[in-house]
Amino acid sequence: MIEAKNLTKRFGKQLVFENVNFKINDGDFISLIGPNGSGKTTLVKIMMGLEKETSGKLLIDKKQNIGYVPQFRNIDLDYPLNIEQFVRLNLKFTLSPAKRKQDNETIKRILEKTKLTQLKDRPLGLASGGEKQKAYLAQSLLNDPKILILDESTASLDVEVKMQLMDLVQELNEKYNLTVIFITHDYELTKKYTSRALFFKNKTLEEVHVSDVSEDMFEMGG
Repeated sequence: MIEAKNLTKRFGKQLVFENVNFKINDGDFISLIGPNGSGKTTLVKIMMGLEKETSGKLLIDKKQNIGYVPQFRNIDLDYPLNIEQFVRLNLKFTLSPAKRKQDNETIKRILEKTKLTQLKDRPLGLASGGEKQKAYLAQSLLNDPKILILDESTASLDVEVKMQLMDLVQELNEKYNLTVIFITHDYELTKKYTSRALFFKNKTLEEVHVSDVSEDMFEMGG
């Protein structure tokens, strides 16, 4: 589904990474790890078409939609939308009755997938951290992505809430063959949920089996 061949990225004279090679297959659940500033975010931006590689190639099926779940963001208590309305923000407005009916069915299906049906009328500002992240997850699924990118999506959440969110993502991965790329600094979640890791080190990337992932790979400096 995604393959990098000698992928290199520079910003001016600054080298971010060079000669990166990897392959991600349908249904993979992988972690993208390494110190801050090592190139994880830049690589994801290239995957999403927000940055252009300097040299090499990133082969990705352009027909495959990509879903993106950001890091946890605090939302004001008086935020005016409920969970369902927030999820709907990613739908284009339409006056077509047929399209609106289709959109309503899509929203219903996505809320069921993300275990939010019973919470859809809850004001988002009053939702828990985990419920807010599920709402972002639901938004990311609206365009029926085949690839889901979690960008530090569990950071700042309690341990139990992190596990609940990742359990849900794992269920989506297994049930719908959703390819998941998990950018993280969390050693425990990497070991528990992913089968292999792409590890940024010394301006390049190496593939590591999850059994060989160590805590020092998550050092924040560098």
